[in-house]
Amino acid sequence: MRLAPFVSRYAAGAMVCTVDHLAAGTGVDLMRQGGSAADAAVGASAVLAVTTQHMCGMGGDLLAIVHDGADRPVALHAIGRAGSGADPDRLRAENHHQMPAHGDIRAVTVPGCVDGWLALHARFGRLPLATVLEPARRYADEGFACSPSLAAAAGAVAHLPGAEPFSRAIGVGALVRRPGVARALGAVIAGGREGHYLGAFGEGLVALGRGEYIEDDLARPLATWIDPLFLDAFGVRLWTAPPPSQGYLTLAGAALAARLGLPEDADDARWAHLTIEVARAVAQDRVAVLHEHADGSALLAPGRLEPHVDAISARLASRATGRFGTGGTIALCAVDAERMGVSLLQSNAMGFGAGIVEPATGIFLHNRGIGFSLEPGHLAEYGPGRRPPHTLSPALVTGCGGAEGTLRAVLGTMGGDSQPQVLLQLVCRLFAGAQRAGDAIAAGRWVLQNAKDPGGFRTWAADREIEVVLEASTPPAWRDGLAARGHRIVAAPVGDLHGFGHAQAVVCRDDVLEGASDPRALGGAAAGC
Repeated sequence: MRLAPFVSRYAAGAMVCTVDHLAAGTGVDLMRQGGSAADAAVGASAVLAVTTQHMCGMGGDLLAIVHDGADRPVALHAIGRAGSGADPDRLRAENHHQMPAHGDIRAVTVPGCVDGWLALHARFGRLPLATVLEPARRYADEGFACSPSLAAAAGAVAHLPGAEPFSRAIGVGALVRRPGVARALGAVIAGGREGHYLGAFGEGLVALGRGEYIEDDLARPLATWIDPLFLDAFGVRLWTAPPPSQGYLTLAGAALAARLGLPEDADDARWAHLTIEVARAVAQDRVAVLHEHADGSALLAPGRLEPHVDAISARLASRATGRFGTGGTIALCAVDAERMGVSLLQSNAMGFGAGIVEPATGIFLHNRGIGFSLEPGHLAEYGPGRRPPHTLSPALVTGCGGAEGTLRAVLGTMGGDSQPQVLLQLVCRLFAGAQRAGDAIAAGRWVLQNAKDPGGFRTWAADREIEVVLEASTPPAWRDGLAARGHRIVAAPVGDLHGFGHAQAVVCRDDVLEGASDPRALGGAAAGC
């Protein structure tokens, strides 16, 4: 079953898929001007930082994976670090057992987004940076029409200091201007990273921190290029960002699903059961193993994954619970005429992030620091200069067996802990089930949640029952079949458009690109040329 009648979009030249049609249009226009997929991704991401502040912004982080059309993919980590004043003992003394999520500057690592834009543009861009960022600056200065999702979310932050223009009710289609963000983008265009991190935004962040940050924390570049992880499944090679990203869970789940043998019909309850079981199996120890220095290849080693194949039952649900610790994230996908592909995720973590606004620019600050642990001695413990475990899981697909230079697809989704679960279902539908992108994106989904703490970032908290949440559009056979196998089922309400990810996909099919933007986002678009 599908969420709604939905079709793929096709283009012979280039394509961009995002949650906002203004961003998608900007990306395609930049490629029409001779820009690369990287230019399109940066330009679209910058527009989203203006129009989609309730999910992402210049005060958040960015991860990407890039295939240049010939060589092996590369991954980009633009992940913020905790400030020099980070003190886990102080938080514990205040009786915090986990990182505070809202209203506390300590959840705000130095935002990596702008460094990510600059690194991606410097390595793979073709157009001048000013050309790439000017559409976003113009939307911020002259205004843009409010999307349905922004209108629905804005009321949650209307009371916050510095939250203009969100300090009043905003109707769908209302003109919204963000002059502070326009100035921030202008500072990046004029002065590069120094114009942003050591300019008004950086000064405001240091002042808000009251000792959490020093200027050197903002002077330290945050973007790094790193080798991605990969595994083969369903006749293709899957790539993702390494730790501290949780992307390894997508690869591990797909590899196990391929070994177990899925039914051809995704409406079969056994299809849902097996994909749920592999997602549950590979994630059980995430809290113990995921940190910024984790060895991603070791997490995907055959000796680590093989025991799960024998342990998964085709007839019964696992009763194991997690042993580790609704998202504000966007995913965008871009592919150009030379088949450079970019999967980019940009995030506030939770909605408007920490609910703290940098006053000089009106930029909301993320709360990706919620990924840190407050357990003494934990490998992901909050501390000066450390990077937290990250839910962002960009994905890219190439040929395998000597065909790594052939791009097959770029994929991404928002969704907190559920990102690898949504991507697993897309990979299985696209490459095991040979579905069209539009059908795979719109099909009903399952996600896993913590029965006692269902917020989207605590799925695997210690010793908690894991529930399977079924979207209203899932096949009727799933509910009965999963319940009979012992799964604890929760039916999501009709109209839940946020809890199952906003996925994006561009699939390369011979000489044509096929794209789909998740209808759950309400205002998204797959645009091509």
